[in-house]
Amino acid sequence: MRPVRSQSSLPSFYGLNRALADARWPAADRTRTLSVAALILLGWLAIAITLSALGTYHVTSGDRPTIQFAILLPIGIGALMIWGWEPAKRVLHAVPQQWLVGVQVFRALGAIFLILSATGTLPRLFALPAGVGDILVGLSAPVVGLAYARAPQKAAGLVAAWNVLGLLDLIDALGLGFLTAPSRYAFEVQPNSDLMTVLPLVLIPVYLVPLFFVLHLASLAKLRREAGAISGHGRVADVRA
Repeated sequence: MRPVRSQSSLPSFYGLNRALADARWPAADRTRTLSVAALILLGWLAIAITLSALGTYHVTSGDRPTIQFAILLPIGIGALMIWGWEPAKRVLHAVPQQWLVGVQVFRALGAIFLILSATGTLPRLFALPAGVGDILVGLSAPVVGLAYARAPQKAAGLVAAWNVLGLLDLIDALGLGFLTAPSRYAFEVQPNSDLMTVLPLVLIPVYLVPLFFVLHLASLAKLRREAGAISGHGRVADVRA
């Protein structure tokens, strides 16, 4: 049984540092890794804010949207890092699975979509499924993370299913958001709001959604590698027997 770490629900560099320390990384390696992580995450955030402030993602009826590039590019880069960049693999090996799961408790803040829908600011076609889905995924994250911390092998299937649910929720929200924001591809729904294409809410699709998406991919990748390691140990034991 793995110990339950209190920082597993904290999306902080402190939590990452503790995870690396628990994995017995040398101080110099931890400092270097934290610096790179800060450069990537804070640099990405600065770029997202700057481009949003310049109106890069703002659309009106008849415009061709550009926000999809800000969403898909970070997800693609994150996936390549998870599966192809050795430093990222080492970090993923050190970070507890329950941290990758529990950090998504902040998805519950998607309740803001329901509030904005109730005030007539966002179209219900987008806000209701996106808000309800985020709330369910966010509130269940600590429960799933705790279940895995207590019994990793028994809860592996639960973690996998939860990740798939989380990914489907994000894909659904992105698709509906794309079709209900004013552009040449939009549905004729009322209100047809551009609120998600301007600051501050535009940071949800161009920063938070790709970040949560990559966290889901990281969790699934870690599950697969751990299952492969367990299977490999089993084969070795059979050979020795």
